[in-house]
Amino acid sequence: QTCDAVTGRGAVSALELERHLLPMLDPQVLLVTDANAAYRAFSRRHGIAHQYVNLRAGERVRRSSEGAIHVQNVNAYHRRLRDWLARFHGVASRYLTNYLGWRRALDGGRVKSAEGLLRLAIKPIHSKE
Repeated sequence: QTCDAVTGRGAVSALELERHLLPMLDPQVLLVTDANAAYRAFSRRHGIAHQYVNLRAGERVRRSSEGAIHVQNVNAYHRRLRDWLARFHGVASRYLTNYLGWRRALDGGRVKSAEGLLRLAIKPIHSKE
């Protein structure tokens, strides 16, 4: 399953992963990432199973006991997100979380109509939580 979050600007750090990714992960998950050292440090610190693919070395898929390890679904999601954001001709960083939520609803096929999207947008405003 692919999840997204705004962690900050620039390269991700282990501290940002603890703050944003750790709450989303099941303790028994296999975390599959690129070879960024922050993911290794994060997974070691929290005892999370971790496999990585070294994209810079030309590795696209790696075979392991768990099966094929790859990050193609993340790369495809990132491409769809970039293409979708391009139509707005720039998005302010402070609103990026809102755009991610909007895109997540559209990309997951959960919203099938304009009315459904409007309900999704208005629901948090009127919720009593």
